[in-house]
Amino acid sequence: MITDREQEVAYFQAFCLEQYRHRHGLTGSQVAASFARYGVMDYLADNYEVLHTQGHRWLVAEIDKYMAAQKKKTAI
Repeated sequence: MITDREQEVAYFQAFCLEQYRHRHGLTGSQVAASFARYGVMDYLADNYEVLHTQGHRWLVAEIDKYMAAQKKKTAI
């Protein structure tokens, strides 16, 4: 059974995916693939308590920063 918190996190992750998709003019599949590649969904879930209080523009910028950091890690 899904807990209330798990449902809230899932809604938040979907919100972030949609905001990111819209901001960057990508398809949902493209964003889902990028998020999976760089572990964005786990990052959003692990940091939900802090992140969910922020606005959508800040969240997209934060995701961009997180993904850039992950790309650097995988390039080494």
